[in-house]
Amino acid sequence: MSFYPIDGRRIGMLTPSSNTVLEPYTSAMLAPFGDRASAHFGRFRVVEISMSEASQSQFTLEPILEAAERLAEANPHLIAWNGTSASWLGLEKDKALCAAITERTGVPATSTILAYDALFTSMRVKRLGLVTPYIEDIETRMIANYKAQGIAVISAARLDDKGNYSFATYPPEQVGSIVEQVAEAKPDAIAIVCTNFRGAPIAEQLEKATGIPVLDSVAVTAAHCLREVGLDPAEVTGWGSVFRAASLKIATNPP
Repeated sequence: MSFYPIDGRRIGMLTPSSNTVLEPYTSAMLAPFGDRASAHFGRFRVVEISMSEASQSQFTLEPILEAAERLAEANPHLIAWNGTSASWLGLEKDKALCAAITERTGVPATSTILAYDALFTSMRVKRLGLVTPYIEDIETRMIANYKAQGIAVISAARLDDKGNYSFATYPPEQVGSIVEQVAEAKPDAIAIVCTNFRGAPIAEQLEKATGIPVLDSVAVTAAHCLREVGLDPAEVTGWGSVFRAASLKIATNPP
């Protein structure tokens, strides 16, 4: 009997240490690809989301790069920072981080917030609904950053939790009720911004009910990464329209 090596696309993901949502959800999203795609995870310490010095120090460069180096030992085709800190720290933060990851590891890099940026551009989103578990200080900075990108947040709702572990304890139904509140303003799209929040399983149901694209962070990241490694995100069903939207720009030159 002859055996042949599996040559699927390996997607590395840097994960907040206290996150319990993105790994199982991402793996489920990639399941339709079988051996053609796999996700591999590396963690660094993130246990609180606030503007305190202790919280912000979690996102200093070196610990993230050390985690990226370990992840690169699995020979991924892409490394993604699967987290949303740049939504309040600024888009340039993730651009610099991804450049540093590639310089350190030689692997192309992306992030959740860069994925959102590409998606907002392709969808021509100008009026955004925002749903997060975060505190007011974080939300205010997010809204200001979106404004700088030419996107007006016309409706926002938050849970005022500085978690991070606790974000995963809110059931999908509770996340859905918040999305429905934000949908009343009729934004171009609704972003559920947090990779440890359970919006992905109900995104498609909410889209049917509201007629508005619901863009969950875990789904946005997975769809973007699949496209970047040359696979068609549209093969993923049941997790929202983002996978169909991402399929319109399939990478022609996968890494």
